[in-house]
Amino acid sequence: MYDAIIVGARVAGASTAMLMARRGLKVLVVDRAQFPSDTLSTHQVQVPGVARLRRWGLLDDVIAAGTPPTRRVRFDTGAAVLEGRWPEFEGADALYSPRRTILDTLLIDAARAAGAEVRERFKVDEILFDGGRVSGIRSGPVREQARLVVGADGRHSLVAKAVRPAAYRAIPPRTVAYYTYWAGVPGDEGRMYVRGDRMIGAWPTNDGLVMTYVAAPAADFGAFRADPEGSLLEALDRTGELGEQVRAGERADRVKGTADLPNRFHAPFGPGWALVGDAGLMMDPITGQGITQAFRDAELLAGAAAAGTPLEDYQRARDVDAQPIYDMTVDLASFAPPQVRQQLLFDALADRPEEIERFFGVMNGSVPSGEYFAPRNLLRLLGPRGFMKAAVVGGRMAA
Repeated sequence: MYDAIIVGARVAGASTAMLMARRGLKVLVVDRAQFPSDTLSTHQVQVPGVARLRRWGLLDDVIAAGTPPTRRVRFDTGAAVLEGRWPEFEGADALYSPRRTILDTLLIDAARAAGAEVRERFKVDEILFDGGRVSGIRSGPVREQARLVVGADGRHSLVAKAVRPAAYRAIPPRTVAYYTYWAGVPGDEGRMYVRGDRMIGAWPTNDGLVMTYVAAPAADFGAFRADPEGSLLEALDRTGELGEQVRAGERADRVKGTADLPNRFHAPFGPGWALVGDAGLMMDPITGQGITQAFRDAELLAGAAAAGTPLEDYQRARDVDAQPIYDMTVDLASFAPPQVRQQLLFDALADRPEEIERFFGVMNGSVPSGEYFAPRNLLRLLGPRGFMKAAVVGGRMAA
């Protein structure tokens, strides 16, 4: 009998297994894949996620694998450009964008080192129940029992399908996302561009490559599916410089993408089961929060399971932390036209490095958006005249 069986061994599952095992629990974590193995990903570990890697003793391994730090970022809306650093958060001051073949393997190795049993190429056929309680898993003739079965198996979670958790704050897919890697593209900073109905990112990753990401409205899926590279390049060309740089470089991998990007919260626990990562909370990748939020879930659930505290506390803490960035994410994914209030804010931030840092902190989740966009702070940023003008024109103020 295991204390916990975790279905899925990528960032959410491997992290949960590692943290539970470090707390003395008997843990089995399984995955149908064999690692190293790639998967669709935004790659980004936001600064709060990096702080967790540092706290877990794994950041040095990510760096040793050749993952470059991204300490500076440029946000270009076409009408305004903000450049600066990420704010420091719990000792971390950089974002990292590791390839998933590297990050997932590091986390699985850390789970093994902590004492968790890891089974790769292990396909779960059935979630087992004892009465109304989840009691274990079955793979062919193999049955394993546990006090807690954790679904860390992504947006199409087998565990979630079996337990049918309540969904809330659900919003249908708003975007498609496509990305690839380039050699010979300069730059060690992160770049984000808003160009009409395209959100474009460029982030340095392993092996000297730059990963470029494009988000477009879900209605454009047909065009991207018919010509992924052409559609991606057309978006990069809208930035001017980035389009020129990738065309002067060399594409290092195929173009990958998906339109399967729902937004929803799932109730993350029930009798004998829990959910972490995308299985429990899925949001559009346009803000690159998936890995960081998986780390948060792993830490919260592992702490609750080891302490024997009610899992209602896990759900409450997850939802409180996730709600502001969830709202900002679905707002950005709507591609609503920019508002006068946003331009007023960007004008007010120009040439104020400390304030630009705090704005970037909102974007990566290290500065609470409710605090940043509170009337008192906006009055401080905009001044009385700008604040009154913003109040008169109304509209959105979120990034």
